[in-house]
Formats: sequence, structure tokens, C-alpha cells
Amino acid sequence: MSQTVAPAVVAMLLASSVASALSAQKPDTLSDTAALRLPAVEVIGQVDGLSRVPGSGLVLGRMALQAPRPATLTEVLRLAPGLNVRDEEGLALRPNIGIRGLSPTRSTTVLLLEDGVPFTLAPYGDNASYYHPAFERFDRVEVLKGSGQILFGPRTVGGVINYVTPAIPLEPAGRVELTGGGRDYTNGRLRFGGTWNGAGLMVDVGRKHAAGARDNVSSTLLDGTVKASLNLGARQSLVLKGGFHRERSQVTYSGLTESEWAADPYQNPFRNDSMLLDRTGFAATHRAELGGATLTTAGYAYTITRHWWRQSSNSAERPNDASDPNCADMANLNTTCGNQGRLRAYQVVGVEPRLRTDFAGGRQQLDAGIRLHYEQQDREQVNGAFPTARTVGPATDVNSGIAEDNLRTNTAVSAFAQHRVMAGRWGVTAGLRVEHVGFERINRRPTSSDPQGVRGTTSLTELIPGVGVTYLARQGVTVFAGAHRGFAPPRTEDIINNNTGDVVELDAEKSWNYELGLRSRVGGGLSVEATAFAMDFANQIIPASVAGGTGATLTSAGETMHQGIELALDASTRGQWGWRHDLSLTVAYTWLPLAEFRGERFAFIGTGGSDVVGKVYADQNAGGTRSPVSVTGRRLPYAPRDLVTAALGWAPPAGPELRVEAVRIGEQYGDPVNTVITVPDGQQGVLPAVTLWNVAATWFVPALRVTLFGSVKNVSDEVYIADRTRGLLPGGPRWAQLGISHSF
Repeated sequence: MSQTVAPAVVAMLLASSVASALSAQKPDTLSDTAALRLPAVEVIGQVDGLSRVPGSGLVLGRMALQAPRPATLTEVLRLAPGLNVRDEEGLALRPNIGIRGLSPTRSTTVLLLEDGVPFTLAPYGDNASYYHPAFERFDRVEVLKGSGQILFGPRTVGGVINYVTPAIPLEPAGRVELTGGGRDYTNGRLRFGGTWNGAGLMVDVGRKHAAGARDNVSSTLLDGTVKASLNLGARQSLVLKGGFHRERSQVTYSGLTESEWAADPYQNPFRNDSMLLDRTGFAATHRAELGGATLTTAGYAYTITRHWWRQSSNSAERPNDASDPNCADMANLNTTCGNQGRLRAYQVVGVEPRLRTDFAGGRQQLDAGIRLHYEQQDREQVNGAFPTARTVGPATDVNSGIAEDNLRTNTAVSAFAQHRVMAGRWGVTAGLRVEHVGFERINRRPTSSDPQGVRGTTSLTELIPGVGVTYLARQGVTVFAGAHRGFAPPRTEDIINNNTGDVVELDAEKSWNYELGLRSRVGGGLSVEATAFAMDFANQIIPASVAGGTGATLTSAGETMHQGIELALDASTRGQWGWRHDLSLTVAYTWLPLAEFRGERFAFIGTGGSDVVGKVYADQNAGGTRSPVSVTGRRLPYAPRDLVTAALGWAPPAGPELRVEAVRIGEQYGDPVNTVITVPDGQQGVLPAVTLWNVAATWFVPALRVTLFGSVKNVSDEVYIADRTRGLLPGGPRWAQLGISHSF
């Protein structure tokens, strides 16, 4: 299929050029005031912006974000079909997002943006979501999975998620919100802003604390954002945004073994692990009206430090970096075992101008732009002696010393263009993106080949085409189809050897993605989007640890195929037939019957690594005795066959609004061989299907401008496996919250 379509697509696109999604932000729904029309880089825009998107997309507005009274980002993103989101520590501080059967580990296959600019650790060299902004700061969430995502790159494999911050209100307005609940949960947020003499200013600050889903896990977060706007005459405007994020968590990297899970699924023996994360960021967006064209230029810069101190164990089920007789079993974990400090510092800077112009009486639209991007990763692993931990241990401790000292940089230049033509009921959008990425890795530790350390460099260039067609079948009903190239660059550490500096033969992640769908909006009471999709991978990257491997390196899964159907439905009686009561139904459904390995691909079963007989490995057969097992035709790990989030709401004319939500996550495999045989470390086996029930209530008191709300998550207190990547991790237990908010 891809071999026949690809040449035709490329031929169409080489004659075309691209489109940026620029539109005004909507008014701040935290107040009743209008808002400034500010420059912004958006993926879709408002809900009506979907009419020009040549593919599947969804906008989760403020009402959608507030109705379930979510306590974590996971609850928000599950409202979008196609997204498999799993938690890790209980607050979704490091969400794992998979789209259409792609690996959810660290959200590496997803392009995450805030106001149109990237925010992950290193978007080109290490796109991992160890940091994620507080979702309470956002006004809406845009999810785009079709061919239009080539405008935003570099990752066009799974989809784009763009979080949009509120616009600055014209009149002074604000809101304060306080929430408390079980598991030591407290969450407070204050937002205030206004416009004075043409200049706008808005401040948003919040603090959140909670215990995690397991024992000996807790997190405290503090974040703040300042957003300022200035009109520079009749045709120019400028927005400046700065912010900080601070996390202090007691949280471990390791899951449970099978025996520990059987004894207590919520236990955590690694009680001394900690995560210290700080982020400071700045962004500026300038817009200039140039006759019939609009030039929007976004600049961004941020720094992130992430220090994760992890206890280590030399038990047979959890091998350490070096052998230490004092760490022979878990009994000595909290007395004499070593502590590994994974110390990271990231610096990212970039600029991206986008030009949009309409011509031919508005029947054609051309968007084009370029991005210049630079990022640096400074990475160390310091092995200390417990309990002193945060210093290098004594020379007598075989676990002490500097185990890693790397400097990795990426420079990227991107150019993109998209041309949209409307002819009657038909619309054709064709675009092309070019990504050029430079990689450099410096190992500052002495090696056997070079006592001064080694340095390696390489680069790649990729053309990423896309084309989409829309047809207005009748008023409010649009049929769409599209095809685009999926692309994601490899990590810097995977493409350059650490010991020699040589380039590793690892292809970039590439696919051909196809969609056929229908989008319908009937009045204000019913909207439906149904999409059939296929993703044909020439090379998919899957974390080896997902398959039970002994490390966290990435491995090529080779050819894979994903095919399925998505359905998004939103129905409401609000304003219909004169009814005063509002009944609403929201459904996000994903059916993924096919997500399998294609071509010649093997896993290895046998001894080696942790020396556990029968363990499944996805890496090469290096050491030990392992037998190759073909995984061709087997299902990809962490690709559930079905995902459903369905919510029924009732809002009377006065009094509390009620909402009942059901979340079903289908059965998943934890390894590429699809075995049901578990091994002691818990990294291999089945993740059974589970259905979770959530309830929420909201009561607005107009006279006081106060909203009272409460919720209960996992009402039936289901105990279920959320992840096996690094051992067994439980999903969150029953959790209740109560809150109050006041607008002023």
C-alpha cells in the first residue's frame, strides 16, 4: 500500500507549499469578560477550526476539562479517542501517552506543545516526558492525528497534543480554587489578569501535593506563569510569557516483583528514592499584519534540571551496576546498598516564524515557515554510598564513582509549507516538511580507546510529505481523507556509540499514515467524528524495557502495522426542544484489531542479563544463552485492542450537576512474544483488562460566584496492573476530593 501511494504523494507535494494554524484565542472562561486577540501558534484553534483540518482532530475546551473534575492529566487525555494514557506514580507528573497502539513509554512518539512550542526535555535528541506542565493552567487541549501534523514536527508519527493557555481578559478578573482529599491531596491555584492602557498582564500560580498510588511515594509541585501582552500599533502585537516549575518528589523508578505484588500491590521498598526537578522557561510571540498576510514569530528558551536519586539492589531480580556482597538481598536495601544519582541538565532554544496568506478570493491559503532549534543535554550518573547518597561514595565501595559523564547536543533546521485550495464543496491540502538534524555525543569519561574520552557526530535529513482532502457532503457534515509520512528522529544516545563515537546503524522511525473519516456537527447538540486509520511502519522504535529487557535502551521493532477505528461523540440536550434539564453523553472509543509485527523480527528467550530462565529479551543476543523466537504476526506490547471512556451527565436548571464516567482499558501484553508466563521481576506477562468508574458533582452558586465540586475516582477500588515496564506498577486506588472555586 505504501509503495504505491508514496510516489504519488511526494509528486503532489513537491509542487505545493504549507499551512500554519493561526487564529485568535478564545476569551478567558474563568471570567465573564472579553479577552485580547493575542498572537498565538495553535494546532487547530477553536472547535470550528476543525472544518479546515484535513484529518482527525479534537478540541477539549474548558467545559470538557472541568466536567470530570480531574485530579490528573490522565483523566483529561482519555477523553480523546486513540490515546492510551497510563499513570506511573499517581499524579501523572510523567504521563505515558501512546497513540493508536504506539508505545506509551515516556510519550516519546507524541509531539507535546504549549501554545505551539515544544516543552519536553530535548524534543529532537530525547523526547521524554519526565516533565509535564500542570494541566490546571490550560484553557483547552488540541489533539491532531491527521496529515496536518506535519506543520509542527519533528515527530509526525502518532499525533500532536497542544495545550493552550487562557487569553488575557480585557477587564480585571480572576479565580481562586482550592481542592483537598484523600492521599494527603491539596491543590490550590490563583489566576488574575486584566488589561490597562492597551497592555495586558496575567499571573497564574499553583501548589499541589499528594501521596502517590503506592507507599513511600509523594510529590509537592509549585509552578507559576506570567503572561504579558502589548499592542505595537494597529498591525503588530507582542506576547511575552515566563514561568517556573519545581518538583520535589519521593518517587522510585522501580516496580514490584511478582512476589512483592502478591504480598501487597501498593508497597514500595525503595523508600529513599527522590526526584528533584526544576524548570525555567521563556517564550515570546510577535504577530504582524502585512497586507493580506500574517507573520507570526515564536521564540522560546528553557532550562531543566532533573536529579533522580534511585536506590539500587543486587538481588537476582534487580541486578545492580556492580557486585556488592553487602547488597545480597532486599533485606539490606535500606542499610548498606548503594544509591545512583541520575543527574540531568537540559538547555533548549529556538525560533520559528510562520507566514500565512489568503488569495484567490479566500479560496486558497498558503502557509510556510522555518524553525531553528538548538538543544543540549548534560548527563551524569553518580553512584554514592547509602545513606550519604548525594555524594560520590568512598573508594572502598564498588558501587561508587562516576558511571556516566555525557554531553549531547542537537541542532535542527526545519522548513515547511502547505497549500490549501477550495473548489466548491471540495478542499485539497498538500504540504511538505523538511527536517535536518545534527547529532553530537561527547563521552567525557576515559575509555580504553581514548583516555581523553570520545566524540562522535552525525546528521540526517528527511522529507515529510502530507496530503488531505475534505468534502462538504451537506451543511455540518464533512468527509475527509489523508496520507502523510510519519517521522521521528532517533535519540542521540542511540545513533552514536558511547565508547567509540562511531555512528550506529539505526534508522529513523518512519511510517506511512492513512485516514478516512467523517465529521458531523448537527446544531449545538450533537457532534460526531468517526475515523478509520492505518499506520504502516517501515521501522518502529520500541523501548526494550517494555519487552522485559535489562536496560532502557531503544530497539528497532522493524516493520509493524496498525489498523483501527476511532469514534468521538458528544451529545447534549442543552438548548434543544425547550428542555430545561441538560442530559449529556460523551464517548471516546478506540478499536485496534491490528497492531502487530511485520517482516523478519526476533526476540530472544533464555539466560543472560539477570540470568532468569524463560525471560523475554528484545535486544541482541549478547551474553548468556538465548534462543531466537520469531515475533512476526504477534501483537505489539502495550497496544490494547479496545479503549473506551464514556460519561453520562445531568444538569438541572438549579442545583448540582452530576456526572458518571466509565473507563475501560483492554488487555495488553508486556512483551513482544505475547507470553502469559510471568518471571520473578514482573516485567513479562499480561496486563488484564480493567473497567474503572468515576463520579463527579458540581454546584454553581450564582449569587456568590462560587462553585462547589467533588469527585470519587475508581469508585469500586479496583486493584489493577498499570505497567510492567520496570516491574509491576499499580493503578490508583479509590480517591475522593472536595473543592471550591471563586471567580472575581
